[in-house]
Amino acid sequence: MTILMLLQIGLSIGGAIFIFMLVKAWCEKRTSEKSTNVMAIGAIGGFANFCDTLGVGSFAIKTAGYKQFNLVDDKDLPGTLNAQAALATVAQALIFLTAVEVDMTTMVSLIVAACLGATIGARIVSGLDRQMIRLIMGCALMIVALLMLAGRLELFPLGGTELGLSGTKLAIAIVGNFIFGALMTVGIGLYAPCMTMIYLLGMNPIAAFPIMMCSCAFLCFFSAGSFIQRKALNTRAALSVAITGPIAVLIAAFIVKSLDLDTLAWLVTFVVLYTSITMFRSWSNSRNQSHAQTAID
Repeated sequence: MTILMLLQIGLSIGGAIFIFMLVKAWCEKRTSEKSTNVMAIGAIGGFANFCDTLGVGSFAIKTAGYKQFNLVDDKDLPGTLNAQAALATVAQALIFLTAVEVDMTTMVSLIVAACLGATIGARIVSGLDRQMIRLIMGCALMIVALLMLAGRLELFPLGGTELGLSGTKLAIAIVGNFIFGALMTVGIGLYAPCMTMIYLLGMNPIAAFPIMMCSCAFLCFFSAGSFIQRKALNTRAALSVAITGPIAVLIAAFIVKSLDLDTLAWLVTFVVLYTSITMFRSWSNSRNQSHAQTAID
């Protein structure tokens, strides 16, 4: 049995267990959640996962939409977002595992690193100041986006065509994905940092898609499962996006696979720039709220 088959089996089994847990939780909470606007949530979640497949993280889009229309209670938002991401990332991972022939040693190493980061590294990262992390990540991603833009304008060479890493580059990537997995526990998505790292290490930009999607899919089984066990989510909202999310992923996946290398490189540059701006906005909004609360006190 090949490593690819083992990954596919793991994703399928994990997805099936997740569905069982989510449906069971919905049966227990469906009366209290009957007023949930599943049509609006499904539409927003589907659009967010369409963007997610292109590399633009879905959490920020969903959060903005749900808050704008008061669709999900704030206390249930983290668990709902994690549960909504599970099946969509599984669909993404299964599609890109067969569409892109990434070196399996690189793939498995980075998946394991991300999962370890989310479990071991989270203990360290969770104790750090979230505002400082946002500011540092925002600055770092902005610098990288500018470097990518310079590369696209042929000011200096950047990126490559490799589908695997070895030696020092593989070691750097393992450490990087460990850190990115840990950062997910404080609300910083793995997609854009992982895409950035893959690109800067000289790999083909499309190689980032199966790596980051498999990393997040396996992570979501643990994070979403924990929220479901604590019943800290809106199960109707999660189920609605469990339907619309994978459909949107299928549509977006064909767009990504049909892009040529140069267009895809421009897309990656945009994603990194967009993520940097959202980091700065999150940092600024939280800072303003903190100042306002201080003034009230």
